[in-house]
Amino acid sequence: MLVPLTRQSFEQLIPVIATSSQYAYYWGKFPDFLKRLLISVVAVVVILLLKFLLGDGFDPLLFLLGIIAGLYWFWSPVYWASRRNIEIRRYKYSGFWQGRVLDVFVTEELIGTEENVNNRGELVIVENRERRLNVEVGDESGFTTLLQVPLRRTHKGIVPGQIAQMVVMSNQPDLSRIANKSDIYIPRLNIWVSDYPYVQRTVFSQVSRQLTQAEEDDYPANRVVKTRRRRR
Repeated sequence: MLVPLTRQSFEQLIPVIATSSQYAYYWGKFPDFLKRLLISVVAVVVILLLKFLLGDGFDPLLFLLGIIAGLYWFWSPVYWASRRNIEIRRYKYSGFWQGRVLDVFVTEELIGTEENVNNRGELVIVENRERRLNVEVGDESGFTTLLQVPLRRTHKGIVPGQIAQMVVMSNQPDLSRIANKSDIYIPRLNIWVSDYPYVQRTVFSQVSRQLTQAEEDDYPANRVVKTRRRRR
């Protein structure tokens, strides 16, 4: 099922300004905070040097820049999340998509490398891997897509056959070619399969309840999950 959304509804689902969950996503972990704090400190030092070189004539401007730079650690998550939202809102058309989970499997993905020195003084490359959940969804039209996200405990109950919902984006008026998609919502479990939380979840849930309660009640979804691992 694919229901076109009005531009107003789409903009309610994908806000311009970062939501609290989007802010938390870009806030990251403690090392991410330290990086932002270091950028703030360096930027403030540079501005102080400019003040020393330029004299008092630029004090108002440098004072304003100093405040902005000093608070970079605080406001930058809002900037990056809002920028990401603006990019997704550039699509001209959108729709509320509903299908079913086709497959669920776990993989281990390379997310980065680090250079370390072992006990013999040799430089070694350490691979950082993360277990990720892969959820393939599709509908009766033949449309299928795969979303890969970090594995969470809440994902345990996801099995093939369950209803899956998301917002899809396109530049075609009839949505015949899907260009992008949001995170996936599983109504039966009331959970999201998500890395970055694109949509306003309270607004999305209201639309979801109106469209799928009857169908969800009469479809058996207690199948065995298909889990496989890819080895590299």
